[in-house]
Amino acid sequence: MSFLYGGDYNPEQWMNSPEILEKDIELMKKAGCNVMSIGIFGWSVMEPREGEYDFSFYEKVIDRLYENGIKTILATPSGARPAWMSMKYPEILRTDENGVRHKHGVRHNHCFTSPIYREKVREINEGLALHFKDNPAILAWHVSNEYGLDCRCELCAEAFRVFLKKRYNNDLDKLNFEWWNSFWSHTYTDWSQIEPPLSIGETSSSALTINWKRFATHQTIDFYKNEIEPLKRIAPDIPVTTNFHGDLTNLDYFKFKDYIDFACWDAYPDWESPKGNAETAAGVSLIYDVCRSIKHKPFLLMESTPSNVNWKQYNKLKRPEMNILSSLQAIADGSDSVQYFQWRKSRGSAEKFHGAVVDHCGHENTRVFKEAAELGERLKNISAVQGSDVKAEAAIIYDWENYWAIECANGFQKDDKKYKDECLKHYKYFWRNGINTDVIDSEQDFSGYKIIAAPMLYMIKPGVSEKLFEFVKNGGILVSGFMSGYVNEDDLCFLGGFPGGKLKELFGIWNEEIDTLYPEDRNSVGFNGNEYSAFDYCEIIHPDTAETLARYNDDFYAKESAVTVNTYGKGRAYYIAFRGDDDFVKDFYDSISVGVSSAAEYVSFPDGVSVRTRENETEVFLFIQNWNKTDVEINVKSALKNIETYESVSGRVGLKKYEILILKKAKN
Repeated sequence: MSFLYGGDYNPEQWMNSPEILEKDIELMKKAGCNVMSIGIFGWSVMEPREGEYDFSFYEKVIDRLYENGIKTILATPSGARPAWMSMKYPEILRTDENGVRHKHGVRHNHCFTSPIYREKVREINEGLALHFKDNPAILAWHVSNEYGLDCRCELCAEAFRVFLKKRYNNDLDKLNFEWWNSFWSHTYTDWSQIEPPLSIGETSSSALTINWKRFATHQTIDFYKNEIEPLKRIAPDIPVTTNFHGDLTNLDYFKFKDYIDFACWDAYPDWESPKGNAETAAGVSLIYDVCRSIKHKPFLLMESTPSNVNWKQYNKLKRPEMNILSSLQAIADGSDSVQYFQWRKSRGSAEKFHGAVVDHCGHENTRVFKEAAELGERLKNISAVQGSDVKAEAAIIYDWENYWAIECANGFQKDDKKYKDECLKHYKYFWRNGINTDVIDSEQDFSGYKIIAAPMLYMIKPGVSEKLFEFVKNGGILVSGFMSGYVNEDDLCFLGGFPGGKLKELFGIWNEEIDTLYPEDRNSVGFNGNEYSAFDYCEIIHPDTAETLARYNDDFYAKESAVTVNTYGKGRAYYIAFRGDDDFVKDFYDSISVGVSSAAEYVSFPDGVSVRTRENETEVFLFIQNWNKTDVEINVKSALKNIETYESVSGRVGLKKYEILILKKAKN
């Protein structure tokens, strides 16, 4: 089976240009495309007036594509509803964090709780399912588009109260205690007094904000379940998914795992930015590993751009070869597809200058199209990789609820406390050393890993301490550190000192204080014969059963412990009490013998090159990616086969700027 290759296709924009629709098919075949996502923003075509459904246009397009060897991922259109609906049913419109109900416009501007909107969505989805359930062209359902914004209207407020009643067993006294509402005399005496966080209302209760974010995820999933009910009932053999996106801050995507048949992602990184492509690529791989870890199986890259986007502050073009390299990065990280937004540039409106495979010129004689066609050919050549796994013995804990709690905390640095950056810093060590890594939340199973990094694990949810104990006791290596084990799931501080949740015993330390430094402040830490800068945060910790590996050099806590290790059972628990730079993180992990499988077993490579592996029952596939703007040299340690040319490869091999080399090795 080949990889899926195609993109978002919006034929409704060209209904009056049949010659363009025919030209599209010709160009899709030239580019090697085998799938298109259709109907994402097609509601006004499917239901131009209330109750008048017409799927004939899309049926003709879908059938014509299928006749030419191109399948369809068919979308439900709930991401952008028609104007007639907004005008007739204004209660379906979104109310924002300022308490203002919006007018018709943009996308995602609706209330997930509205019974009317849910009914309208269910009705059109039922019509789609009945019309297309037996159409062999339909590969999957693409449900809505990039769920994200929440609504704070009275319907949502009442649904929030129902959510809280269930969470707190209908016990308002329990909620008041867990939220510490006696502070500032904010105790509720009736459930009706609880409102969503609003800029004109309650902004000081972190527990309210965290639980609202939990509710927003819950309510989005509930809306999604309403969307898929007719699809699953009428067309049970067609898989369903929804496209995730963003910067890992809004909805908790791990909570979708039981309701999607496969995960997918929309990726729009800042290539060619001042921080460098290797740094960008590491961040992209972390997100792909989040997406892959939701279901622990291959995902789909649902959207990307072959050239540029149009909605960032600076919309720089992808340089020659970067589309191929960045697209194959997704394959290396576990995707079974490459898909673009968009296939053909819109002639007008908001995204007319957003990148596309087919530009306004309308032909194939462009750099972007030629690269897209080259990629289509390469995907066919590496089809043996499709369906293979990314197997990981290392994991990073990135937890959405933990992130929300950290950002809600009134303390430390007021604005961004850089939780994501800290997770990425640890992740980059594994990425740069060719170590496959899962990115999981704290509620997943830890038993299959050899090492887990849990930076800034501020919130300890029920059962997490016990799982970490078992992981280390059975031989695992755990790495955590500053700002860990401070609060429970409702943001109440642990009594008895930090880290709480019984983690003091696991790490063998007691955290007395945390020093938040001004941006220009630095302490220093002596570790492994070298000195490293300590910035942002320095905890003052005291070993109990732990061994000190590093100490502070400056300030009143000079000579206090900065890095410790505690042996527990068969494993080890490391605690890093300060924020260090990439050089420290590298030296730290180099010194502790992580003991996990690495692509470095097969190939040695310089900085700016990443190596990822996928494998099936018989073969291991190596993706060697040069993110540097210069040519480099790698060393292939034993004879491997180039999957595209079938040539044997060994010894010193040159990689051109932005080149990717894909090798394979038979399993012993």
